[in-house]
Amino acid sequence: MAQPEFPYPRRRLLRWVLQHLSRLAFALLTDFRVFGRENLPQKGPLLVVGNHFSFSDPVAFVRVLPWPIEFIGGFEMPNAPDAVKFIPKLWGYYPVFRGAYSRYALRAAEAVLAQDGVVGVFPEAGNWATVLRPARPGAAFLAAQTGAPILPIGLAGLEDIFPLRPGRRAPVTVRIGRPFGPFRVQGRGRARRHQLEKVGHRIMEHIAELIPPEKRGHYSDDPAVRAAAQGTEVYPWDESPEGM
Repeated sequence: MAQPEFPYPRRRLLRWVLQHLSRLAFALLTDFRVFGRENLPQKGPLLVVGNHFSFSDPVAFVRVLPWPIEFIGGFEMPNAPDAVKFIPKLWGYYPVFRGAYSRYALRAAEAVLAQDGVVGVFPEAGNWATVLRPARPGAAFLAAQTGAPILPIGLAGLEDIFPLRPGRRAPVTVRIGRPFGPFRVQGRGRARRHQLEKVGHRIMEHIAELIPPEKRGHYSDDPAVRAAAQGTEVYPWDESPEGM
């Protein structure tokens, strides 16, 4: 059913141009490899999730996914160079004020999924580290609220693209996992939060399977890797929410 406030898809021509530019950019700057295309479903609704180590992670989603995709993402982009901060705004996304409740972005994502659309979200809610961290509540909430299947994607190497070096093409690997879910949660209060945490952990476990072992951080089977990741789970916006 169409949603007048949150139409899907939108900005078709502009996004078609940007998608083709992303293909050109990755061809020029990287040795780009994709595995698991056979796991792509025919259509939505679909919640696409991935690890978030680089500001360019959403561009990789745009590059490999065949459907129109909407993103929910941070209002601020503290780790992206100023020269590229206009690109997400040009594509168009629904901003989340990290550290605060972003009702508008969640409503938008629910509306897109209700139209059998595709929503991209990075459950860690920021790229302040280069190892896997626990999920913030947003992705699990959307999964449970909408019942949409979840498509996990593992990204490796995007954080090595910049700074650019003459004659060097960074190896970038995208691994697409099998869709899983749906999830439902019940109850209220603490019981509901506990169930959402479990959903969040399931999401991150699926992503962990798709990235190099040394990058799995809190979800590694290696105690040394988990120990080295301690501290990365601290959320930078807990004390200073965006937009406040």
